[in-house]
Amino acid sequence: MLTDLESVFRSLKSELGLRPVYHHKENRSDGHLFITVLAYQCVQFLRVKLKAAGITDSWATLRETLSVQRRVTATFRQRDGRTLNVRKATVAEPELMAIYRALGINPTPGGTKKLIT
Repeated sequence: MLTDLESVFRSLKSELGLRPVYHHKENRSDGHLFITVLAYQCVQFLRVKLKAAGITDSWATLRETLSVQRRVTATFRQRDGRTLNVRKATVAEPELMAIYRALGINPTPGGTKKLIT
């Protein structure tokens, strides 16, 4: 459990831009600690919900699975000279769909957005 805790903290601190720590003021150190613990609580909440659905992957594996989906923008030139931009998420991989289902999350985050300029 300690190894898992350290691994999650190390990962979160890197992703949140909180490593290395060179705080010289107490309130900054307190803020750093608060954000780290809050992020860890979020990770643990997700992992408990996923475990109830039979998904017991490590945080590193979950991060890798979650990282594959992207939002992409396709740009089209219309006959009248205007530009149509369509932004939407890529189709989720099966492993990612299982995570979305377990968490009750929409597999197409952000929906489809169309903008004509």
